[in-house]
Amino acid sequence: MEGILRSDDAVSLGTYFTPHPSPLVCGPHGIGYLINLPGSGQRVKGELYAVSDAAVALLDEFEGVSVGCYERLPLVVEAENGGQRVEAEAYWAHRSVGEALWKMKGEVGLSEYGEKEARQYVRKEDRPGARNAILDLLP
Repeated sequence: MEGILRSDDAVSLGTYFTPHPSPLVCGPHGIGYLINLPGSGQRVKGELYAVSDAAVALLDEFEGVSVGCYERLPLVVEAENGGQRVEAEAYWAHRSVGEALWKMKGEVGLSEYGEKEARQYVRKEDRPGARNAILDLLP
């Protein structure tokens, strides 16, 4: 996101929350996964950005949408303190592994991917075999 923000292809809109519970877990290599299992987990806090079409294409590539790592799906989020609700899109763990990730984490989720989780992150090039971690979970 830093590069996209520097190139003026994104603008931060602030902190938003999911109005309904959704599972968020810190998976292999410290990667955060929002899981599309409505009603499980808790309300999730995150950053919302307005991004250009070029930025969406870059993010889709980074998130591995074309190889089944994540899916970009719509959701509604609300501003802090119960503010305005807006339609947005988020990257969700691909449906083929989402439920397995949730079970792997004991069906205990996070309310946000914060500094503690970010310190566990292993850059792709530093992972064994330089793979995207979710590919190891695919059937």
